[in-house]
Amino acid sequence: MIPLRLLLLASLAALALLSGCQTGTTSLQAEETTKYSIENTGKFARLDMATQAAIICTGLQERATDEGKFEVVANVKNRGSVAIQVRVRCVFKDASGFAIGDDTAWQMLSLGDEMTEAVRFTSNNKLARQYTVVVRSL
Repeated sequence: MIPLRLLLLASLAALALLSGCQTGTTSLQAEETTKYSIENTGKFARLDMATQAAIICTGLQERATDEGKFEVVANVKNRGSVAIQVRVRCVFKDASGFAIGDDTAWQMLSLGDEMTEAVRFTSNNKLARQYTVVVRSL
């Protein structure tokens, strides 16, 4: 006959092992899925609380044109259920990440509820290698 203490101790040890394994994996998976979103790359910036709450970037595409200039297309989305107007522009930077004074003019963007629009920017010179798309409310 197995002593009651030994049976109780074995049951508690098994319960502790099983419960410990479940929680570690879940928190790691949640951290990994949000780690590399567009907003965390430094290529998309929302300048005020209104745009932080209502606007997201669902995709960025970049390429060099035939003339050697840098072209960026940003998919800007209104994640709210109310139409919104924002201003958007692109700040082009050199290979080291420093602004080169090649900023595009502010463009007005009107987005309906949950609407996404692609906005295209092209640098004026061949020094641009990096960029930040900047969005602000009116």
